[in-house]
Amino acid sequence: MSHDLDLLDETAWRGLVDRFGFRMWAVARACGLDTADAADAVQAAWLRLVEKLDTIRDPERIGAWLVTTTRHEAGRIRRKRAGHQLTGLVPDVPATDGDPVARMLSDDDGRRLWAAIGTLGEPCRTLLRLIVTVPEVTYAQLAHRMDMPIGSVGPTRLRCLRRVRTLLGEDGR
Repeated sequence: MSHDLDLLDETAWRGLVDRFGFRMWAVARACGLDTADAADAVQAAWLRLVEKLDTIRDPERIGAWLVTTTRHEAGRIRRKRAGHQLTGLVPDVPATDGDPVARMLSDDDGRRLWAAIGTLGEPCRTLLRLIVTVPEVTYAQLAHRMDMPIGSVGPTRLRCLRRVRTLLGEDGR
């Protein structure tokens, strides 16, 4: 395989995980999986990438491939948990115009959103990543994880979201 990105390099793997891991988690969670099942879906998608390394023709499309594969793995897990036979193709999760997770999943918007979040300092970066990847997290859990008073979580979240909006421009672009 002669690509600019050597996928067998540990640094390259870390870069892929840093770049796409949160998006993969968001996809798995948006498919309705709990934390443990989402972890399984994400891990299975990474395993599929390892299995398919020799077939990668366009390294620039790895992010889209990982998102799609995570969605497919999430569907398999969902059906398995529901006791259904695993046959056929996994349907795509429908995107809802008002759904912030669905918007985040589009390639361009997702890259820009995660890039903007990545430029934020703490606690904003961690807080927003937790809210996106673990949507059922409570303010009490966030407060404990972030080591902040529970009454500070909401106002901090609002300030962080304002910063992201400012970085993306007032119209979100």
